Amino acid sequence: MLRNTQHTVTEVSPLSPQAEMERRVQQRYTRLHRTYRFWKRFSRNKGAVFGLFVFLLIVFTAIFAPWLAPYDPIEQDFLSLMQPPSAEHWLGTDSLGRDILSRIIYGSRIALIVGILAVSLALVIGVFLGLIAGYYGGIVDSIIMRIMDGLFAFPILILAIGLMAILGLGLVNIIIAVAVGYIAPFARVTRGDVLAVREETYIEAARLAGVSNLGIILRHVLPNVMAPIIVQGALRVSGAIITEAGLSFLGLGIPPPTPVWGSMISEGRQFIVMAPWISTFPGIALMLAVVGLNLLGDGLRDTLDPRLRK
Repeated sequence: MLRNTQHTVTEVSPLSPQAEMERRVQQRYTRLHRTYRFWKRFSRNKGAVFGLFVFLLIVFTAIFAPWLAPYDPIEQDFLSLMQPPSAEHWLGTDSLGRDILSRIIYGSRIALIVGILAVSLALVIGVFLGLIAGYYGGIVDSIIMRIMDGLFAFPILILAIGLMAILGLGLVNIIIAVAVGYIAPFARVTRGDVLAVREETYIEAARLAGVSNLGIILRHVLPNVMAPIIVQGALRVSGAIITEAGLSFLGLGIPPPTPVWGSMISEGRQFIVMAPWISTFPGIALMLAVVGLNLLGDGLRDTLDPRLRK
C-alpha cells in the first residue's frame, strides 16, 4: 500500500511596513550608538582631540583662504621689504615685500592637497596589491612583495627626488612622486592582515557557498582589514606633507611664486639673521600641521585597535 506523503512548504512572508520601519530605525540607532561610543573613546585622548582640531583648522584655512588672507600672497610691495611683524603685517613680510601670513594661509592649500591626494592614491594602489598578494599567495605574493621591498630600499624623500627629476616640476608630479613612496607601507600592512583573515572559518564558508574570489575579497576580507588601513592613512598624511615640504625646500616642488611652506622656509635661509620671521613662521605652521596629524593618527589607532583601548 502506497502512502502519500504531503510536504508542507513554508513560505517566508515579507515584513510588514511597520516591521520594516522598526528594523530601519533599529539599524539607524545601532549606527548612532556605535558612532557615540567611538567618539566617547576618541575624546578621552586629549592629544587626538588637539590633532583633530589642527586638521579641521587646516581644512578651514585652505577652503576659506581668499577671505582669511589679508593680502594677495604673490603681490610684491617693494616699499615693505622684510618688515618685522606689525599691526599692518602680523607676521611680517619677506624679501619681496609679500605678506607672510597670507602666504602661509594659501600654502595650507598645497600642503592639504598633496597630503590627502598623494596618500589616497597610495592607499588605493597599495591596498589593492596587498589584497591580491595576501589572498592568493604563492608566486603572485612573491612577485608583488619583492617589488614592494625594492621600493622600501629607498628612503621616501630620495625616491621622490628621483621621480621629480624624471617627471619635472608641478603639483600633479609631486602628488605622483609622493604617492609612489607610500605604496609599499600600505601594501605590507594590508597583506599582513589579509594573511590572518583568509584563514577564518567564515572565509572558508563563503568559498563552499560558491562565492567568487572577488566577492570574498570585497565583502568579507576588505571590511575586516580597513581599521589599520585607516590608521595608516591618517599617519601617512603628515609624512606626505613633510616630503612635499622637503621637495619644495630643495627647489623640486611647485615653482614660484606659488606660496608653499617648504619654499618659504628655503627663501628665508639667507636672511635668517636679519629677518628670522621669514623662515620661522612657515616652519611653525609646518610643525603644527605635522604634530597635529600625528596625534590624530595615534588617537585613531588607539580608538580602533581593541588591544589599545585601555
